[in-house]
Amino acid sequence: MHTSRPNQFASLRDARLEGPSSGVGRAELLNLEFDPVTMELAIARCIQWCEAPRAPHLVVTANSAVLCMMKRDADLAAACRAGDLIVADGMSVVWALKAAGTPVPERVTGVDLMAGLLERGAPKKLRVYLLGARAEVVAELARLCQQRYPGIVIAGFRDGYFKPSEHEAIVEEIRRARPHMLFVGMPSPFKEAWCQRHRERLDVPVILGVGGSFDVHAGHVKRAPRLLRSIGMEWSWRLMMEPRKMWRRYLKTNSEFIWMAGRSSISRRLGFLETSRP
Repeated sequence: MHTSRPNQFASLRDARLEGPSSGVGRAELLNLEFDPVTMELAIARCIQWCEAPRAPHLVVTANSAVLCMMKRDADLAAACRAGDLIVADGMSVVWALKAAGTPVPERVTGVDLMAGLLERGAPKKLRVYLLGARAEVVAELARLCQQRYPGIVIAGFRDGYFKPSEHEAIVEEIRRARPHMLFVGMPSPFKEAWCQRHRERLDVPVILGVGGSFDVHAGHVKRAPRLLRSIGMEWSWRLMMEPRKMWRRYLKTNSEFIWMAGRSSISRRLGFLETSRP
């Protein structure tokens, strides 16, 4: 006979959905605090922000590569820590948080969070601005979004290849478009630093960096089968699809992350043993 277990994240879920982010109950790894939310709760939180008065909220999706870069990039670290909602985008991060004794309920990827927000926002006729990728990719994505999610309003879009001298004009263009959600499809660490630098002036309730998700949603990059994603092996698919590009990244980044996360977990546990001695 099956009996359901109590949800250890229930009280945190209710607190996170009812009030502003306070950091209470967050799960810490390598000096970044993650919100212990499911995909469903992350979507619900963002939709709440879209329907509230227009205060800017930054959503950070952090994977092992971002955590490694944070050690060397102070601007990236500050931008990530300023997130109003910080989720674990990567099974290695989920596993490391569990090993550290501060688990999160599941992986919340930028590509899936973006899809969920488009689906949930369509009946509410929410306005979306797309910033990033190549010009042909973002144009195709804008067309597909309106086709797949009837009701979603594409308030504007532009590619992610622009000069520093164009930043002010882009911010003003987004402000005039008045979107509820801004999806930024550009690589780290640029996207996090750019979003944090301009968040107050953008006048967008939800700002979400989604990396290479534009290419996936536009059909230019094939995503791993659902089975591989469900068991945390999406990286193997990407390695197979783009071996020259990905092998060095995964070998170098994952090795560094395992070392850093393992050392942090051991230090934390040793510290706990020291403080718990009579």
